[in-house]
Amino acid sequence: MRLLAFLLVLFPWAMASSSVELARQAAEVWLAGKLSPRLEEVLRASPEEAPRLLERYALFPPPPKGLSLNLDSPRVEGNRVLFPAAVGEQVGEVVVVLEGREVKRVYFRPEGLALPGYLLNPASGWGFLLLSLFFGFLLLQPSPFRAWLLEAFSLLRAYRGLYLFTNLLLYGLFALGAFLAYGMPEMARALQALFGGALEAIGLEEAVGKGILVLAGVIFQWNFTQGLFLTGLLPALFFGVPALLLNALRYFVFGFALSPALLGQAFLAHLPTLLLELQAYILVTFGGLVLLAKTAGGEGYRKGFRELLLAFYLGALFLLLAAWYEAWEVSFLL
Repeated sequence: MRLLAFLLVLFPWAMASSSVELARQAAEVWLAGKLSPRLEEVLRASPEEAPRLLERYALFPPPPKGLSLNLDSPRVEGNRVLFPAAVGEQVGEVVVVLEGREVKRVYFRPEGLALPGYLLNPASGWGFLLLSLFFGFLLLQPSPFRAWLLEAFSLLRAYRGLYLFTNLLLYGLFALGAFLAYGMPEMARALQALFGGALEAIGLEEAVGKGILVLAGVIFQWNFTQGLFLTGLLPALFFGVPALLLNALRYFVFGFALSPALLGQAFLAHLPTLLLELQAYILVTFGGLVLLAKTAGGEGYRKGFRELLLAFYLGALFLLLAAWYEAWEVSFLL
């Protein structure tokens, strides 16, 4: 009986120790440049070889020049082993992702790239739920929030032709990308791996294990700051054209990487997420084009800017709905 108890204690420690050693070896080989194809190789590869090299480049991006790595102080988080690292004065960590005895991914994550720790706290999840419910309550009552929502819908009606054009163009590019993925599934998978690597680098997968409330808050924070604000509102300030061009490329690439050719039946479960999130970016693009129309029509930049903010506000509401659905989808359907 004592022997059994000893083995129960020893076995997990031995497995963890074995994982750390495997991760240490992988980090050494990666740092030596033996796991990562060079970008020049990917760009010069033949059409048959390019998807495999691109996927490997996504899973094992080359180590930054001058990277110093501390292999003596590993930290284990589930199936990840993290080693302190730095490039000059920029500190961070090298993350080795394991699946059993197989190394799935190795990459350097700077300190500022990871999600803020407070977002992964259960209290943040409950706070996001309360804020969502309070916001919903304000929309149902006479309030400035409800008035802005009604104004935003009035804007869509006033410029229904421009709104319809933006929807047809961007959703159409998404559909085109999804259709082309059927003919190039290997390249689509490689692009999907590239997106997956970027999301893992910020720690989104860590949020999945924190529950639906935390996950919804993290999804909203990322889509709002990185998608709607930085790559939506800011480019739209320049009369909408940069936002339109950026989202045209974004929607085509999204369609290619998230095609039913790759997702199969899971595409139907993910479709509401796609429609809601993509509609949010369509709205801010539409707002930028209204800004252009107002300014060109002599009504002034300030009037157009207000209309852009209304479209941005409505887009944020779509992202809120998308975050809750996607968190539920990931937690219970996928």
